[in-house]
Amino acid sequence: MKIKQNISLKPYNTFGLDALASHFVEVSTMEDLRQVLTLKNYPNKLVLGGGSNMLLTQNFNGLVIHVNLKGIEIVSENDDFVFVKAAAGEVWHEFVMYCIHNDFGGVENLSLIPGNVGTAPIQNIGAYGVELKDVFYACEAISIENQTIETFKKTDCHFDYRNSIFKNEAKGKYIITSVTFQLTKRNHQLHIHYGTIASELEAMQIKIPTIQDISKAVIAIRESKLPNPKEIGNSGSFFKNPMVQKSHYQNLLQNFPDMPNYPISNEYVKIPAGWLIEKAGFKGKRFDDYGVHKNQALVLVNYGNAKGSDILKLSELIQKTIERLFGISIEAEVNIL
Repeated sequence: MKIKQNISLKPYNTFGLDALASHFVEVSTMEDLRQVLTLKNYPNKLVLGGGSNMLLTQNFNGLVIHVNLKGIEIVSENDDFVFVKAAAGEVWHEFVMYCIHNDFGGVENLSLIPGNVGTAPIQNIGAYGVELKDVFYACEAISIENQTIETFKKTDCHFDYRNSIFKNEAKGKYIITSVTFQLTKRNHQLHIHYGTIASELEAMQIKIPTIQDISKAVIAIRESKLPNPKEIGNSGSFFKNPMVQKSHYQNLLQNFPDMPNYPISNEYVKIPAGWLIEKAGFKGKRFDDYGVHKNQALVLVNYGNAKGSDILKLSELIQKTIERLFGISIEAEVNIL
């Protein structure tokens, strides 16, 4: 373990932004992580996993801790379920592929989501009708203050739409070190009616899909809509889909009769933020070296040499425009630093 100075974070964030860390360390063992957390010379610390859900708008004057803990193991299993524990530094999509290969069901709809396992519960990542909480059993996290290991069960995490305890009352207090998932071994519950999964399966001429088929369909859909961060810097979906009262939605239908919605409750519906942004005229719009992706309006992109502050200004312009046109507030999904 070696602490480095003045390190560019460009390789460590999917936006490809060239922010500078005054100090940087990569930890691959629990012993190293405990040691780093006890260092008193660096009161300002930033934990960095896959760097897929953050927008770096400035240099970081402190110690960036890159968590690179690895390992996947089966903790227990019975005829119906298997409990799989994955270390925080495992790449999320590679973990999903491990599950698919072993016919462990539950995460197939979450294929190709960028990031690492350790940050997945923080955001309660989700896609195509499935959220992390649906397969989450527990996670282990180390206290930044006293380096004790604590276990958080599902009820402890206060999961909500793109939200958890780790974004609220526990924010900045813990580092997730591993996550245990409860997955199915048989009688898989298939989710094929969200988005265009069903039509993609039909195009693949698959009538009785397996979890492997669903994963392939999701990957094909995502690859057709979302830019590869290795080619164009981005963090996936930048905004959350807003929830609005049904009465407000009904009023909006008078001017926007094609506005889609997903019922949430008797009082609220969810409206796709991508539709709102596209309707507002931002889809495919480019400003110098940054902009909104041509195939998916939810994705803000860095075409090469943009600054985080540029992308932040664009996101704020989009938010103000959506508020003005629709009377709807959309919230950033990414962490802005």
